[in-house]
Amino acid sequence: MRALGRLMLVLPRMLDADLEREQRMSLSEYAVLRHLSESPGRILRMSELAAAADMSLSGMTRLAAKLESQGHLRRIRCESDGRGQNAVLTEAGLARLREAWPSHLTSVRRHIFAHLGDLDLNLLAAALEGMTGDD
Repeated sequence: MRALGRLMLVLPRMLDADLEREQRMSLSEYAVLRHLSESPGRILRMSELAAAADMSLSGMTRLAAKLESQGHLRRIRCESDGRGQNAVLTEAGLARLREAWPSHLTSVRRHIFAHLGDLDLNLLAAALEGMTGDD
C-alpha cells in the first residue's frame, strides 16, 4: 500500500518534469489536449474537461485561457446551455499534441513499462480499472 501511495504521488511529477523539460508543456496541458483529441468533434464542455483532467473548474478555466492564448483551443458558448462553455481543440492544438506525444510516450515507457517485465498488461489494466470503481 505504501508503494502504491508513493507511486500515485511521484509518477505524475516525473511525467510532468519530463514533459516540461523536453516539450515546455505541463502534464495538465498535455492531458487537456489529449482529452479533447479523443472526444467526438474534438469538443467538450469545460466542466467535463475539468473532470476528465482531474482539475477544478476554476483551474481548468485558467489553463484553457493559457491554451487559448497559444492557439491550441478555442472556447465557445454551449449551444444547448447558453451559460456554459465548450472547449474546442484547434488544428494547432492537435499538432502540438502530436509533437509532444513521442516525448510523453518515451517517459511513460521509462517510468512505467520498463519496470513491469513480463507482467500480463491486459490483467494489470483490468485490475487498475477495477480499482477506479468503473468496472
